Amino acid sequence: MNPDVLLERRGPLALVTLNRPRALNALDLGMIRALTPALEAWAAHPEVKAVVVRGAGGRAFCAGGDVRAVAAAVGQPLAQGEEPFARAFFREEYGLNRLIHHYPKPYVALVDGICMGGGLGLSMHGSHRVVTERLVLAMPETGIGLFPDVGGGWFLPRFPGEAGTYLGLTGARANAADARWLGYATAHVPHERLDAVVDALGVADWSTGPAHDVATRVISGFATEPGESALSTHAAEIDRCFAGGSIEDILAALATEGTPWAEETRATLGRMSPTSLKVTLRQLRIGRSLPYDELVEVEYRLSQHCTARPDFREGIRAVLVDKDQKPRWSPPTLAEVRDADVEACFAPVP
Repeated sequence: MNPDVLLERRGPLALVTLNRPRALNALDLGMIRALTPALEAWAAHPEVKAVVVRGAGGRAFCAGGDVRAVAAAVGQPLAQGEEPFARAFFREEYGLNRLIHHYPKPYVALVDGICMGGGLGLSMHGSHRVVTERLVLAMPETGIGLFPDVGGGWFLPRFPGEAGTYLGLTGARANAADARWLGYATAHVPHERLDAVVDALGVADWSTGPAHDVATRVISGFATEPGESALSTHAAEIDRCFAGGSIEDILAALATEGTPWAEETRATLGRMSPTSLKVTLRQLRIGRSLPYDELVEVEYRLSQHCTARPDFREGIRAVLVDKDQKPRWSPPTLAEVRDADVEACFAPVP
């Protein structure tokens, strides 16, 4: 048993509680290795009709993958036959995401509070994503020298217009109303009713129709409207500015726009890793036309190349270790990022 992942059966319901509240339920390798076999077993168990996943502690569903542990392991000597940590972590995390993406039963993520990076990998790929008024949703990877992974190259381009490009490049945060507009959230339920949702799913009559329809019907009985999306009010600007074929084009379009929102967005992009921005834009453009299972292979390549680059360790230092928020990117400007360096991040790996 892994104390960081609590696994329960409540009649026809399998319940997962991510239980690292002090780490905002960040997903580490041990948690991945506990979740994967449990989900596989429940998928094959005829008495399990649905899976519910939630976070403990009241502050977060899952604040992301444990990239700090990955950064600490980069460059460390390996014992004979030992697999590099970054290789094992991302391969197994992406394998878990793929299992959820193809899950044959209702997979209900109760997304309450912070959900970033790897948290979207645990939720976006499932059939039902129930958000609360406390949701803080983001893919902040360009700020730590990475890229929006866990399938981000697949689901971000499928958000309305260029909203996914905007979110993936800037790391901007979205709330519950934004999540409904984006298509991330399948329902909005007030925080105080989440336990009632779990109870209702546990006592539902699953013989009344297809399991996914039963889950949708139960959840809809608790759903409310989250209000108007602030992000959607910028949809036209986002589509104009983020349709460009290069980061430089996007910055130029934002400068032409000249609004306070556009200037703030330009400033945000200026703080991100220049290499990550260029890699991410290419990833998102590729992801428009790739099926998910092919995109996963691309992201695995990116994970291995990007974590080996100095920007990853520097981003982790600046944001998660020293927390000075002053990363020294290498190279420090977009003009110095060579096309060959971006191309190299997409090269095959063992």
